[in-house]
Amino acid sequence: MSQGRLRPAQLLGYAAGDAGNNLTFSMVGMFLLLYYTDVAGIPATAAGTVFLVVRIWDGIADLTAGRLVDRTRGRWGKFRPWLLFGSAPLLALGVACFWVPPLSADGKLLYAYLSYGAYGTAYSLVNIPYGALAAAMTQDSTQRTRLATARTMGAAGMTLLLTLVVSPQIKGSADLQSSLLATTSVFAVIGLALYLFAFGSAREVVPRPAEPVGFRRSLRTLADNPPLRLLCLSSLAFLLAQFGLLGVGIYYARDVLGDADFYVVLVGAQTAMYFLSPIVVPSLVSAFGRRASYLLGCVVLAVGTVGLVFAPASARVFPVGCFVLVGMGIGTVSALMWSLEADAVDYGHWRTGVRAEGATYAVYSFVRKLGQALGGATVSYTIGLAGYVGGATVQTESARWGIRIATGAIPAAGALLAFTVMLFYPLTVGRFQEIVSELRERTRAVEVG
Repeated sequence: MSQGRLRPAQLLGYAAGDAGNNLTFSMVGMFLLLYYTDVAGIPATAAGTVFLVVRIWDGIADLTAGRLVDRTRGRWGKFRPWLLFGSAPLLALGVACFWVPPLSADGKLLYAYLSYGAYGTAYSLVNIPYGALAAAMTQDSTQRTRLATARTMGAAGMTLLLTLVVSPQIKGSADLQSSLLATTSVFAVIGLALYLFAFGSAREVVPRPAEPVGFRRSLRTLADNPPLRLLCLSSLAFLLAQFGLLGVGIYYARDVLGDADFYVVLVGAQTAMYFLSPIVVPSLVSAFGRRASYLLGCVVLAVGTVGLVFAPASARVFPVGCFVLVGMGIGTVSALMWSLEADAVDYGHWRTGVRAEGATYAVYSFVRKLGQALGGATVSYTIGLAGYVGGATVQTESARWGIRIATGAIPAAGALLAFTVMLFYPLTVGRFQEIVSELRERTRAVEVG
């Protein structure tokens, strides 16, 4: 099974897992900053510090979660029990993020830290085993690309759903607090069903050592893994770009283009490109390889975000075209990131003899959280320092330009930095196939011996 083609139910179940993740994760990424500034009344600069501090804490939680996952043994495997038992608390805490009680300014800020921090910790305990599960479902690089594409589509579907449901509330709801609380509660029920489907359909079939991996041995396999290090650095820069744009997209539609409802069109154009990834990405990989395809995605994202800086508000077809490019860039790179991370697990196993899926994914996720923290904080500080005023009917010209820079220039810089780092990535398709073949021979030798 570890070498064979994954069944459609397995791919659909894995996609459902990331769909469940993104019912809270994308909700937080897309709308929590707006909720803090315009509903809870937390200044943008203070909210930026919340994102920075909490997401760094999330990264530490990822490392702890990876350690816990690698020590897990049970009848349902190493990763699946976390989806079963961790999903309900995670979804409940996602709802709590969008209910800041009517406290003093300091009280609201403290609640934001505590609720968002608790949510991030719970997310680590579900997302780390979910992400590491891909390396245990197959060792075939093509099938891993299909798994990565499936999770990208699952996330994209939820992003589109969130946009269609939540964006109209930004403009049309008389009581946005109550509206968002009701919406996130419904999403929690849907998310639980998705997680349970993922738990039931995924299977862990890749052989691994029977004994738990010690902490020192886990550190060794991570330290002696150049492909993982370069992937982490590139991903940090790319996630800065992606989540910087994600956090201020609604501001761009409402305050720069003048219509919050137009955010649905922008995200729809972007998400449409995600759904093309099952067709486009495998063809790109077959023609050019994964590294070249990843580099192309970075360039496309940079071009699209630079265009958003200068897009005229009156010619809306131009920003729509830019968001199409953004979707192409993010969809391509996102589909490849996860398969490259799974390859890093096999590289570490081959290099050190230790198979530490949880620890490897936790380190990778930790670096991704740093990128998300920097992206969210940077754009929050940018619009705050440019003069953005939460709840104001009309923003100043300076504030609007701050939103343009946060939406376009900062993500473009992150994408180009990600491109530069990935130029040095060493693990080619041919070399990876050699490594997997050697790992299979080692497994056979152990079984025969």
